[in-house]
Amino acid sequence: MADAEEDSLGKREENGEREMAEEGEEEEEEYTPDYKEVENAQQKPEGDTLAGREGRGEEGKGGEEEEGERGEEEEETVLEEMEAGAAGVRRETPAEPHETTRSIGLEEPVRASQSATPGAFPPLRRGSASQQSLQSEGSRGTELSGSLSSRQDLDSDRGSGSEDNQGSSSQRPSSGGLLGTRQLSHSAGEAGRGPESGERVSCFLDDGGRAPHARAEASGESLVSSSTGDVLFQKDVSTSVYPLTMTWSFGWNSTLPVFYIRDENQRVLLYVCAHTAVIYNVFQNTQHHLQGHPNVISCLCLSEDRRWIATADKGPDCLIIIWDSFTGIPVHTIFDSCPEGNGIGAIAITRDAKFLATISDAEVQKVCIWKWTLAAETPACTLELPTEYGVQHYIMFNPTNNKELVSNSKTQAIYYSWYEEKDILAHSAPLLTEKTFNKLVGKFSQSVFHLNLTQILSATMEGKLVVWDIHRPPPSSATFVGFPYIKPCKLVHLQKEGITVLTAVDGYIVTGDVRGNIKFYDRTLSIVNWYSHFKLSSIRTLSFSKSPAAPTEKSSFPPDCTLKGDAFVVRNFIIGTADATVYHLTTDGTRLEKLFVEPKDAICAISCHPYQPLIAIGSVCGMIKVWNYEEKRYLFSRVFEKGLGVQSLTYNPEGALLGAGFTEGTVCILDAMSLENQSPKPFKYSRTSVTHISFSHDSQYMATADVSFTVAVYMVFVRKGTRVWEYLARLRSHRKSIRSLLFGVHLDSNEPRLLSLGRDRLLIEYNLRKSYRDHLEVLDIHWTDQGNYPTWMVWYPPLTKELFLLICNSGYKVKLFNSTTKMCRKTLLGPTYGSPIEQALVLPARTTADLQKRYLVFINRDKVGLQILPVDGNPHKTAAIVCHPSGVAGMALSYDGCYVFTAGGLDRSVVQWKINVSALEAAVSLGGEDLTPFYGLVSGGREGKFYRELEDYFYYSQLRSQGLSTMEARRVSEHICLSELPFVMRAIGFYPSEEKIDDMFNEIKFSEYVDTGNLIDKINLADFLKVYVNHRPPFGNTMKGIYRSFDVLGFTNSKGEKAIRREDFLRLLLTKGELMTEEEMTDCFATLFGLNPEGWKSEPTTASVKGLELCLEEELPDEITAEIFTEILGLTIAEDSGQHGQGGP
Repeated sequence: MADAEEDSLGKREENGEREMAEEGEEEEEEYTPDYKEVENAQQKPEGDTLAGREGRGEEGKGGEEEEGERGEEEEETVLEEMEAGAAGVRRETPAEPHETTRSIGLEEPVRASQSATPGAFPPLRRGSASQQSLQSEGSRGTELSGSLSSRQDLDSDRGSGSEDNQGSSSQRPSSGGLLGTRQLSHSAGEAGRGPESGERVSCFLDDGGRAPHARAEASGESLVSSSTGDVLFQKDVSTSVYPLTMTWSFGWNSTLPVFYIRDENQRVLLYVCAHTAVIYNVFQNTQHHLQGHPNVISCLCLSEDRRWIATADKGPDCLIIIWDSFTGIPVHTIFDSCPEGNGIGAIAITRDAKFLATISDAEVQKVCIWKWTLAAETPACTLELPTEYGVQHYIMFNPTNNKELVSNSKTQAIYYSWYEEKDILAHSAPLLTEKTFNKLVGKFSQSVFHLNLTQILSATMEGKLVVWDIHRPPPSSATFVGFPYIKPCKLVHLQKEGITVLTAVDGYIVTGDVRGNIKFYDRTLSIVNWYSHFKLSSIRTLSFSKSPAAPTEKSSFPPDCTLKGDAFVVRNFIIGTADATVYHLTTDGTRLEKLFVEPKDAICAISCHPYQPLIAIGSVCGMIKVWNYEEKRYLFSRVFEKGLGVQSLTYNPEGALLGAGFTEGTVCILDAMSLENQSPKPFKYSRTSVTHISFSHDSQYMATADVSFTVAVYMVFVRKGTRVWEYLARLRSHRKSIRSLLFGVHLDSNEPRLLSLGRDRLLIEYNLRKSYRDHLEVLDIHWTDQGNYPTWMVWYPPLTKELFLLICNSGYKVKLFNSTTKMCRKTLLGPTYGSPIEQALVLPARTTADLQKRYLVFINRDKVGLQILPVDGNPHKTAAIVCHPSGVAGMALSYDGCYVFTAGGLDRSVVQWKINVSALEAAVSLGGEDLTPFYGLVSGGREGKFYRELEDYFYYSQLRSQGLSTMEARRVSEHICLSELPFVMRAIGFYPSEEKIDDMFNEIKFSEYVDTGNLIDKINLADFLKVYVNHRPPFGNTMKGIYRSFDVLGFTNSKGEKAIRREDFLRLLLTKGELMTEEEMTDCFATLFGLNPEGWKSEPTTASVKGLELCLEEELPDEITAEIFTEILGLTIAEDSGQHGQGGP
């Protein structure tokens, strides 16, 4: 990827050798008798059997041979049918208002849950009648053979298993028809879930290596079973059927390990970016993405043969997915793995890949063992851990015994013994304190099983190892004598530095520490070799290659630290450090290569070059990196001094400068190619983080906005014949956070204009012409909303004669404002994908033919989406996809509109998405034309009860406008008067405010004014339906807003409820907000209490004001709660069901 460096080790200095040799003489504090006995036990041959281990003959070498022979005689049933949409593909469509559907949106790429409205993506087939052909002819059901790790395959049952073994599954498909012409999906969100019965099954595995990808499909064989290691990176020339497709992921989650999964003729790594696992081929500089998780991946593990990958996440509807690394196909998905908790905190897989072990991330942690090869929905065994054990964050299996595990928190190590036949998971967790050895132990980091198989080692951040003896009951005992347990045996002060990584390879115990040292010890914990000259950061992960080192005559392995000085032969390995750097160490010759360096803190700032394929990525750690995103090649970077975290980045229109805003208020103008400062000194006119930077179209002005609600302007001046940037003025113009800062152009003078938009609902335009040093002139101020707050603004492309500002708000609405008068000209329903739009950009037109066909790219809380312009409320014109489950921090567009980039903030990643507008256009055509999409947004559609009532109200309004008692001939029309619009809206359950009514009037009245010069004073039924759908609340009336109002306006009564006193309630109606007159208020209450006939105005002689006052005192209680308020209005409002977080109505 980037920064390829090599660093060869020279000859070690004698002083260094002496120091390390002295350090290798461990400082021991004994807890049990003579250490020589322990040492003798440690020096037992590796082939010795474990005392008291159950079934050692079956699990040992002999057992492996026996299972290998059995694998030749009978085949395991583990193959499952897959197809294009079968791996959990679910379309993401806008939520249909008032109809809730909740689901896990997972597809390639992952899509969020939405309603069943015909949607943004072309229809994809769900998993068809895939069957569970997972039963075995042997006593172990469909467990993977013990020889899995050696042959790197799973056998598929092509035989005729008994009907009893098939259980509830229907007829088993033949192996020749498993895939056939079906298309495989790379998504795993619902891999194996049956489409009709809701049954969750697995998709698996056959003897492999017989044919490449294309031949496997032609012959109908499983791609998993027929693939080899090089299938994954074969060129895929097929066109994506999705509007947005992930093509590259920048960055990696340095808190999780990097695995070395391929090392023969290609160097392939596995790591995590946000909710995607990335398989990266270093030599080819290509990535394959394992997509399917709805939340950020929290842990992963890899089988010994490097074929099977298991990933798990934290969050709602968390998943565990097992992948085939040869093909990238999800072979099994475990749903509801942690229904009571918040996801999975740690995961491990056995050496033979038969079993998984997980630890939940709940307050009360659960250890679960899964027989994933049987496609089991529930764990084979579960154990709840007491909270006093601390948060267990690491777990591993005994590499020679699938029935033993060890885990640890920072304060407690736990040994587990699994009795599979009895479904018992016994554990031993002896308390270890400073009094145990009369020494400081330190916080645990990781634990491993000792090479002698009779002990466990736990590393601490004090540089020590706790040695635990495993006490197993004798195997010859006829009666039960208790479960195995561990006992602290010794505390070994191994080194001075805290140990962060502990593992075992090639007969060595390997440690990585906080000083970047990597040390190798033998089974007696005597040091054999170390790497300390690289000056690395704290070691986070070590992953050794699959292939052992093969010395030759030309090899130059370094000597070890023994007196003999033998060559230290160990396999190559990958190093991941705390500063987000990944290295590859070639042990033959001791060559260190830096594979890539990524930001170690949140990424909030990204910007694309205006005419080159370059993207600048800024991180809070102070790093700016520039990439060529077409070649996927790192170009150059700069790391600023400590304390300067990059918060915002923007290229100027010419692409020569890069504006950078920092977290502590500094603003720098950098050269775009060298990242050197273009001004003598950075600008420091703010004390808070600079969140927005924008350049004018002529690059004469630069504006910034910060967290303190302040807008600052900088200008180019000519000093002594040189153009220099200088500070002009700043103004605290908003009361709440500034959401958008935008330059425009005055149509009459081509001079730049500057606007800012704040959460305080103010749209402010500044007068740059009349601004001078330390004075920023305000041109005008306009309110944009009444109840919702604005989130973003962008110039609407010139699709009409009128120039608009497009402003998105928190109510899922998109508003068009006249750019000159700032009048709201249209209100439209925006994308409803779980959260409102937070940022939007218009795709540039590639050709003149595209000028009238434009598109909008947007992000919300966790998704990126595409919208066809013009915006009209049609839900089929949008598509969205989950890009960063933990939150999107920013977005940028490539200069040609082919790619959109999203920054993940805290997940430290940037994702590149390829835009395919043709796929979205196809989805729109499938959604219907004219009013068809809008009928789907109302309950029951066109033939439903709601639409029939709307028609009745519409034509009743015609009668009402002509007079209900008139004797004149009725004039039948397709229109109603504009003045009748509010009454019909209220009749069908939508109660707009007076401001919203004015917006509706303006929208209809001026709809044809620019083209014809005429004002419209009537509306037909079709246009009325569009106005209703676009203006109403997208999810209907809910109690959430009413409760919020009572929280602000009311007090807590004796019952603990929020209430408003009657006199305060009446006073608020008369004095606050869109205040009512006393006449309007009395008329409303008279109608609500049934004292007046239906209608807005009552007859003058119906009742006196005095009588109504007495009526109000009798009808209204002394205290009015939210529930009483809805009863007075006669509304039936359901409680919120969390749809605002899911995007459903």
